[in-house]
Amino acid sequence: MNGIAVREGRLGIGGHHSARSGSVEWLTPPEILAALGPFDLDPCVPVVRPWDTAGAHYSIEQDGLSQPWKGRVWLNPPYGVGAWPWMARLADHGDGIAILFARTETRGFHRLVWERATALLFLEGRLNFHRVNGERAKRNAGGPSVLIAYGEENGIALAQSGLRGKIVWL
Repeated sequence: MNGIAVREGRLGIGGHHSARSGSVEWLTPPEILAALGPFDLDPCVPVVRPWDTAGAHYSIEQDGLSQPWKGRVWLNPPYGVGAWPWMARLADHGDGIAILFARTETRGFHRLVWERATALLFLEGRLNFHRVNGERAKRNAGGPSVLIAYGEENGIALAQSGLRGKIVWL
């Protein structure tokens, strides 16, 4: 996929694995979603979630990576190498915003973000994601996060979101 070797692995939302907590499901803080406006689809949600992230959702049960994507997409993919098939799909779709750790030196980031995205918002500080029960994690994510826009309207949404950080237009 776009010259990036990836291992097969389709974790559910935010396969943000934490060795400390043993969980692979971490939800985007709801204030980020609210700041970015409504989304039509989130193809990578947990089966059980405390709030909706978009008008339509696919969980691991529907395998959102293999389903049709329509409209404006919100993507909080599994982190690590599991993110790249999802990011390739979003880059090909061309209409949406993703959240990832800001690992700007990786091959995937170079090929699917630096070369294909419209704009980036490097968030100030480290986020505290939420557990699937809605509880905010006590510890921060352990790394810096970036919002990645594909499509001009999504870049504008980042710029107008009011979220603290630094925007970079590509």
